[in-house]
Amino acid sequence: MDERDSGVTLAELLAAFSLATDLGLGQPMEHLLRSWQIASRLGRLVGLPDDQQPTLFHVAMLSWVGCVADAPEVTASFGDDIVFRADSYQADLGGLSGMAFFLGHAGRGQPLPQRLRVAATMVATGGTRVMRGIQGHCLVTSTLADQLGLPEETSAAVRQFFARWDGQGVPRGVRGEQIALVVRLFHLADVVEVHHRRGGVSAAVEVARARSGSQFDPRLVEAFCSTAVEVLPVATDEYDAHQLFSRDPGLTCRLSDDDLDAALVALADFTDLRCPTRAGHSRGVADLSAEAARRLRLPAGEVTMVYRAGLVHDVGLHGVPTTILDKPTPLTATEEERLRAASYFTERVLSRPKALARLGAIAGLAHERMDGSGYHRGVGGQAVPLPGRILAAACAFHELVEPRSSRPARTLKEATGVIRAEIAAGRLDQAAADAVLAAAGAGTRRRVAGPAGLTPRELEVLGLIARGAATGDVASRLGISRKTAGTHIERIYAKTGASSRSTATLFALRSGLLGALDDRPDSHVAP
Repeated sequence: MDERDSGVTLAELLAAFSLATDLGLGQPMEHLLRSWQIASRLGRLVGLPDDQQPTLFHVAMLSWVGCVADAPEVTASFGDDIVFRADSYQADLGGLSGMAFFLGHAGRGQPLPQRLRVAATMVATGGTRVMRGIQGHCLVTSTLADQLGLPEETSAAVRQFFARWDGQGVPRGVRGEQIALVVRLFHLADVVEVHHRRGGVSAAVEVARARSGSQFDPRLVEAFCSTAVEVLPVATDEYDAHQLFSRDPGLTCRLSDDDLDAALVALADFTDLRCPTRAGHSRGVADLSAEAARRLRLPAGEVTMVYRAGLVHDVGLHGVPTTILDKPTPLTATEEERLRAASYFTERVLSRPKALARLGAIAGLAHERMDGSGYHRGVGGQAVPLPGRILAAACAFHELVEPRSSRPARTLKEATGVIRAEIAAGRLDQAAADAVLAAAGAGTRRRVAGPAGLTPRELEVLGLIARGAATGDVASRLGISRKTAGTHIERIYAKTGASSRSTATLFALRSGLLGALDDRPDSHVAP
């Protein structure tokens, strides 16, 4: 058990993840954060108790997460799932208007006969398939709330997310004040934020009044319309998560290292639900990366960092429609570009706070290649630090042994051959890829040495002297004697063939041991 402070709060983590959810909703990043701020302000005006503000935040951050779980089903019925959800903000989904919306999107992107079949099935079944998908969304989201250790009232609230004031939502018959106040507040805020951003205060007020008594609580609508200018965000509103949460003691509790790992695993599993053939991908890449890092004898802190980066490296896929992720035929040039943008989204989603930004910087390297042919930055060689090289090799290997809609899973032997070819072509780093293959049980099972046979302690010392630390500085930073530090430096020089700090630094650069990702704590324990 590792109960040490991870430096990250659950609120900060969920706020970051909500940016990816925004992408899956077809909205710009910070939509859910703005919606939460609207709901929070309105809640204070209508008497929401302060001790329920954290529940409101968690409902706002989690309620849409389950949409990734039903993305394949949405795609089967309505085509591009992101476009479908973006368009849904313009329609009242209850009654005849809802049926008109669903029929208008039925079979989108399919030939006309297929569209007609989907629409006919929807009419014949009364939309029961859609309802089952909605129910599944609610149940899956409440499961995530439980996995994150949130109170039962939060789980109960997110199960009501698709309920309506008029009782025409899911669960059927749940209506009016049976719906938790935090849910009713977010229902209104989620929609008016979109209309306000697109059409100003008048558009937000108009949609609120139009859906009063059907989707929305009439009392909340009246309170909102009379205070809209005060409640709605302005261009200067600040969305720095740390500053926002510091105002609410219920959102400032920081996670232990173990709790952070558990939360990241839960979110990784939800990310992989976006595409059926990717189930377990993020966990698999994380485990493989961590074991490869151990075999390369990286320090414990770096093993932990690359493990966590593996868990989140695909979070940007929320911005890519399932029609692309699960396409059985080759992607078009435009579709390729959308897929390549996912690693950029991953880095941006995790760009703050600082503790997550370090993860995002590594995670964003998962598809880079040593010859510069990868994405999204197209960097190569020494510009890719060793953690990034490990993650890239682990991701490449794990994708090969997973089935895809266009091919069956490769055998271990076949995948090994492909990775060996990538090494020979200069696209994957040999040391990193060898360690990944060894971790996967391919080839040698001996422990892979670090670059030039350096020990974890020697790697730490090399990082320090390459940054300009003198022998005394090394001793002080690592809590060892000056003599021991000097011995480490001598061994580093002997193993790397270096004769000075400069040549040792060049070795570190060539081996991917330095870069912007180095600024991370040494105290983390490997998972």
